[in-house]
Amino acid sequence: MTLSSLSLRNARRQARDYLVYFVTIVLTVALIYAFNGLVFSKELLALSLMMESLPLMVTLASAVVVCIMGWLVHYTTGFMLSRRSREFGTYLLIGLENRQIAKLFFLENLAVGGCALVLGILLGNLLYQVLRALVLALFDMPYRFGFAFSMQAVALTLFYFALIYFFAQLKSRRRIRSIKIYDLIYFERQNEEAVFSTSRARKNIFAVSVVLGVSGTLLLLTGSLLTGLIGAGCIIAFMYGFFGSFSSGVPAWFARRPACKYKGVTLLIFRTLSAKLATMGIVMATVSLLFTAVLISQGSGLVFNDLFQNRALQTTVFDLCIGFNDSGLDDVPLLLKPYLDYIEANVPLTASRQYEVCFSEDPAVTDYLQECDIDYYSYYAGDAVMKYSDYAALREMLGYPEVSLESGEYLIHSAFYLQDALSHYELPVTIGDYTLTPGGIHTEYFNQYWDINGHGFILVAPDEAVRNCSVHHSLYVAMTAKPLTQTQFEALRAIRNDDSRPKYDTLLSKTNEAAEAAASTAILVFPLYYLAMVLAMTAATVLTIQQFSESVRYRRQFGLLRKLGMDRRDMAKALRCQLAVYFAMPALPPVLIAVPFILNLGGAVEPGVLVGSSHPAMISLVTLGLFFLFYAVYILMSYYSIKRNVLPVKN
Repeated sequence: MTLSSLSLRNARRQARDYLVYFVTIVLTVALIYAFNGLVFSKELLALSLMMESLPLMVTLASAVVVCIMGWLVHYTTGFMLSRRSREFGTYLLIGLENRQIAKLFFLENLAVGGCALVLGILLGNLLYQVLRALVLALFDMPYRFGFAFSMQAVALTLFYFALIYFFAQLKSRRRIRSIKIYDLIYFERQNEEAVFSTSRARKNIFAVSVVLGVSGTLLLLTGSLLTGLIGAGCIIAFMYGFFGSFSSGVPAWFARRPACKYKGVTLLIFRTLSAKLATMGIVMATVSLLFTAVLISQGSGLVFNDLFQNRALQTTVFDLCIGFNDSGLDDVPLLLKPYLDYIEANVPLTASRQYEVCFSEDPAVTDYLQECDIDYYSYYAGDAVMKYSDYAALREMLGYPEVSLESGEYLIHSAFYLQDALSHYELPVTIGDYTLTPGGIHTEYFNQYWDINGHGFILVAPDEAVRNCSVHHSLYVAMTAKPLTQTQFEALRAIRNDDSRPKYDTLLSKTNEAAEAAASTAILVFPLYYLAMVLAMTAATVLTIQQFSESVRYRRQFGLLRKLGMDRRDMAKALRCQLAVYFAMPALPPVLIAVPFILNLGGAVEPGVLVGSSHPAMISLVTLGLFFLFYAVYILMSYYSIKRNVLPVKN
């Protein structure tokens, strides 16, 4: 049998035995190709000027992916080398040279990697179509399927794959060429040593690592780049110190508690896990760090996604909004005329309205909100007020239900997050020369994000009461027959930017806000999800490979237990407990670190944006749910595979 045929046979066996690793490589190549397709897609980059930043963000994310996947390939090839060391030692004994074995191992991994590359690019083209459809949907653009390879994306994927794969293989090749027969025969027995062997060292390092973990998490919440980097360093030190001292301290803990050790199947679980943990402290810490990055990336992506979308919804509900502040109120007709001339000639309308927002002299409602236990602030000395006739016309334009205002009453239209507080405000207010009593509260979207129709709320009063109030700004809003195009919006923006006009006119378009939100999502959220998926697959693959590699030892272990009288149900219970503890350990610290980070990140944005289903607490739950749903796939795959291979068949 030639080296080539032997390499192909071993490659097929390797792909079968390490199927999870092979699938992970295929999926990673698919993700890399799909996101490279976004980088080189002229169609998608032309959707918005902001999309010009997408290639840079995807490239930065890909650089991290290359480093992480390089580590996975290096770890897995080293792991496979240790598992097959006796086989390679036998090859040396029968006359093969080190360089021939190194070539054999290199060709095997090259064959597996080549198959993964081809399958990954094919799958990546389909995945690119999914990403393309998502981006077009964000911009509310039609999608048409177009199956075509991007040679630029293929070339960049090949370059990344070479960085990921060949360096790890060349390192293994050099290692094999210099290793001796004795070292190969006993290579499998070389495990990671317990880092801290003495009890005092374990206790001290464990205590220090916990302090570093708490300190690092708190520093991450400050929002400062410098303290955040220091906090990240503390968390890294915590992970390696925690798992290094914990794994070496498990036997000592049980040694002092013999009653716990011999209870039920604890002894079996203890012996298996203590042996496993004592040789995987560094790997466990690395996996736990990857899981922390997964949760933070995924949670941050959800926060930014909801932030961009909710901001766009709250910024303007009108197709077009033009505003003038108090510095030019006397010239509003003159200032508005160039806009109206362009709109009349180029933008068909279904409805429009010009109105004014005033302020009362008594800031009663503002003062009430600032006294409440709620995150609210205001820059104005009075409460925002508008005429009921304008309010009714605007509601009709937006398709909202008609509301009535009884004589002597006022209405409140507020942002959703202020509803509970304002629903308890039952005091009369003075507007102009009128004292009015509460008449109800409404919370539909109403341009209250950028202080257009009040900062978070506006009072709606009878026209005669508002007539003598001081005007703060004037507004023109319109609903268009067709969505405003980017060309039309740029033409209106050119009018606003005319040097002969007063500065700081407000110009808002629903389509432009939606396009900016879509571009921001594609630029920031997509790369974060990209990172989260690759990191999660990498970490879960390492844990799963470790468990699959124990099948032979588990089979011997449970075969002996069967001879000693243990029934299959107890064996299955012991196996479930072993896997539960094994997979839970690297996942628990990331949860304790990532959840406070996500809550803090969501709470740092302006009030009223992340509310309801977008509340930071809900985002944290969704993040954990998605993570553990994905993680459960690997756990169940490991459990059923090992159970089928190691437990005795039912009689």
